[in-house]
Amino acid sequence: MKRYIIFIMAFLLVVVVPNNAKAEIEGYDIVAKSNKENITLYAKKMNDLYYDFKLDFKGEVYSRPFWINVANNFTYAPQIFYEDINRDQKKELIVILNQGYGTGVLQQEIYVYGYTNGLIDILVDNPITIINKNVKTKLTTEIAEIIVGDKVYKVDIRPLEVKPTNLFQDISFGSSIKYEVIDQLLTATISAQISPAGFVGQLVIVYEYREKMYQAKSIEFQPSPDL
Repeated sequence: MKRYIIFIMAFLLVVVVPNNAKAEIEGYDIVAKSNKENITLYAKKMNDLYYDFKLDFKGEVYSRPFWINVANNFTYAPQIFYEDINRDQKKELIVILNQGYGTGVLQQEIYVYGYTNGLIDILVDNPITIINKNVKTKLTTEIAEIIVGDKVYKVDIRPLEVKPTNLFQDISFGSSIKYEVIDQLLTATISAQISPAGFVGQLVIVYEYREKMYQAKSIEFQPSPDL
């Protein structure tokens, strides 16, 4: 009988200890997690907002008290990636936060970290700054023109039937900014808007690591499928 009791106790220890090995942080919700990489993102919740984040990176806990993310829609939950996006054979930590959304609206923030005796913040060039430096535009009642480098894109906007009184003075960028990690490349997709409800397409920025920050490697305009 004694041998059976010892066996049962040993079995319970094997089952229970792993479940308690990574304790949750009291008062915080788990909002994103990678079991494979041992990375967990925690936050407090107030009404429809997550705030006061804590990042558990492989057992090291970092406080991010000023981060915020919407908390009323799982589709817009925080995202974490751990991939080699600068081709240095070392993985980077990428955190994407959603701060607002709606019809034609998506506002995200991104944070990228390397690791050398602790997480080190790596700057990501703002996509609107990149557009302002590299993209020229022109808008008439019939044509939206977007110039990226030596490429000229002309979009016939008449199918959108935008009233002249609703037409913007020029093409507007930034109501929707979406960050993604695709095939180990960091990208940003920015909507191109000509009226409160009229979109002619989007700009896609692919980033590369250069001069100690992530800068635009390429910029491509993709017209709306409806045009």
